[in-house]
Amino acid sequence: MRILFELLKNFPLMAALISMLVGQAFKIIYYYIVDRKLNFMHFFESGGMPSAHSAMVAALVVGTGISYGWSSGYLAISVAFACIVVYDAVGVRRATGYQSAILNRIIEDLYKSGRISTDKLHEFMGHTPLEVMCGLVLGICIALALYFGVYIFVT
Repeated sequence: MRILFELLKNFPLMAALISMLVGQAFKIIYYYIVDRKLNFMHFFESGGMPSAHSAMVAALVVGTGISYGWSSGYLAISVAFACIVVYDAVGVRRATGYQSAILNRIIEDLYKSGRISTDKLHEFMGHTPLEVMCGLVLGICIALALYFGVYIFVT
């Protein structure tokens, strides 16, 4: 039980986890507005609006800066980690999504010809720059709201 309370007092960790969860929950709301269909499975999907990965690392950076100082080595580590995650979200994972779309077209052509029967690949893997930017802003806002709304009073 003591470990749980210690984890709850870890502001950078809580800011990151809450931001990720809120980012994933926003996907349900966003896609309900876009598709006019309520689909709770969006909570468990990668990719899409907003980038929960970006929200998580943005909150981690802000939480680390607030907790350990803006010139700390911990902040440098979290910024480097955030850069890798954001680069991966926009670059590598998005390219993988494009490749999946192309492979799905090939599979569909082969399926129509009767030469293959397989499931389609998940195409919605990466993020657009806008989705990443929204995630970054969301993470920063949640970290600041959590700090000034809760942690400043309990620490």
